[in-house]
Amino acid sequence: MTARTRPDTVAAYVHAAAMKTPPAQTSDRFLSREVTIILADLRGFTAISENFPPTAVLELLNRYLGRMSEIIFRHEGVIDKFMGDSIMVLFGAPVAHDDDVRRALACAVEMQIAMEEVNRDNRELGLPELYMGIGINTGTVMAGLLGSELYSEYTVIGDEVNLTSRIEAFSLRGQILISRNTYERCCDFVQTADPMNVHVKGKAEPVTVREVLAIPSLELHVPRQEIRRSPRIDVRIPFAYQIVARKIVVPQMHRGTILDLSYHGVLAQVAQALEPASEIRLDLDLSLVGYKATDVYAKVLKSKREGSRHISALEFTSVSVQTNLNIQQFIHLLIQGSEVK
Repeated sequence: MTARTRPDTVAAYVHAAAMKTPPAQTSDRFLSREVTIILADLRGFTAISENFPPTAVLELLNRYLGRMSEIIFRHEGVIDKFMGDSIMVLFGAPVAHDDDVRRALACAVEMQIAMEEVNRDNRELGLPELYMGIGINTGTVMAGLLGSELYSEYTVIGDEVNLTSRIEAFSLRGQILISRNTYERCCDFVQTADPMNVHVKGKAEPVTVREVLAIPSLELHVPRQEIRRSPRIDVRIPFAYQIVARKIVVPQMHRGTILDLSYHGVLAQVAQALEPASEIRLDLDLSLVGYKATDVYAKVLKSKREGSRHISALEFTSVSVQTNLNIQQFIHLLIQGSEVK
């Protein structure tokens, strides 16, 4: 058992065989295992951590991790590690079950459902709401003890772990994306959206992913995050943006025009085609409230060509609390102005 595992908590939800204690391994330090991996990550958490006291951030994070852990243990998943605001969960190692994929999917959907409870508590405490993206992949990994005689832990390594991380990076707030391998093992169990191909680092060919919508037999439905349900208003605001490639902001600056604005995203007109699921950093000049936002990140939901220009729907993925407040104030002032007219 690793130092991160609390016996009093784990024992309440899983039997000893499912803890992060590896099966006896004498000859080989690692064994080949088929596992289903969940990687869950909070959207915009960096901006929250920069705008609230460390104690408040830790309390918020612990409430979130605690609630997610309860669900994971109930489905007999194994928490491989916490990485800040990310959680990596294994189904199939160290102990395998015939229904590992199904339990992983049910676990992920319940995790998204539980975010509504987490956010209700946050609102009562005057804290911002949290949104989570989840990536799931199934494949063969090497599982075993990693480390030295001084410290070691049971974990999994391999290309399938990396692919899970790449898939999770494409998920938007409230989404669960699964790989083709996972879908092929549960297509009669899960309801998904149409497949989409995405280009990920380390893969020459596009990777097919699907968004999980529901598990009908369990009456579980992924809550829909209606990113445009907030007030939205038609505008014509010039803006600058940069492409984010492999988590690095490319220096070259591009320009476009925002056509409408809401709390959670924009509809923008740009000169170049922006690939769906790609990420950009925006500079927004909210002159009406005397504020220029330079800390806004967004993912491309969809794009279409109109003449020589491209129209792209963008969802904010990281916005500071101050910028979010100024965007809301900007929208309210424009709405009030239109009502007066």
